[in-house]
Amino acid sequence: MAINKINHIPVNAQEALRFLKEGNNRFVNNISKNRDLLQKVLETKEEQRPFAAILSCMDSRVPAELIFDQGIGDIFSIRIAGNIISENVLGSLEYAVEVAGSKLIVVMGHTNCGAIKGACDNIRLGNLSALIDKIAPAIYRETSVTHDRNSHNHEFVNKVAHLNVHHSVEMILKQSPMIKKHCEQHDVLLVAAMYDVASGIVHFHDAQDELIKLRKAV
Repeated sequence: MAINKINHIPVNAQEALRFLKEGNNRFVNNISKNRDLLQKVLETKEEQRPFAAILSCMDSRVPAELIFDQGIGDIFSIRIAGNIISENVLGSLEYAVEVAGSKLIVVMGHTNCGAIKGACDNIRLGNLSALIDKIAPAIYRETSVTHDRNSHNHEFVNKVAHLNVHHSVEMILKQSPMIKKHCEQHDVLLVAAMYDVASGIVHFHDAQDELIKLRKAV
């Protein structure tokens, strides 16, 4: 069965990023928009027009819609422990940009992340073990901390979380030719971000370096 493309709001990538930054500023200052959610339900019952797709952790303290002060139908929210990349995650992101017309992809990690802590301690627990293994490359990359490389060292945990976000960005570009092409054509923007669970602030990081590295490697 063919998938029909969804008519999306004519928002470019930079506008989409600005919407999220402004929304996070409202959230941090406790001045979130007063939305008529029921009206939004009625408006989106036939189709959705999300301007961004956000890949974030499943942590209960990191709800993307609230953090960015967005309403029903505004963003795709893809959540998985450790904001790791899998075929299912890639498929969801590809749907967002290719079918629904989202102009922005945000890969967002966060401080004090339980999945990152588990990876730092190399926890072995059922199916969680395979998920933990996907975070391991970020641990190997973090070389500035040479002592107490475990979950009790908050500096180490947060540095690994930051590197893990950029690793996920790299995996998206390596494993999804579709998204990579959109990024190279500048019609989709891929950015990395870190959410501070203590302050509510989201810090954005340019993911362009990952794209440049991939071009040089070809």
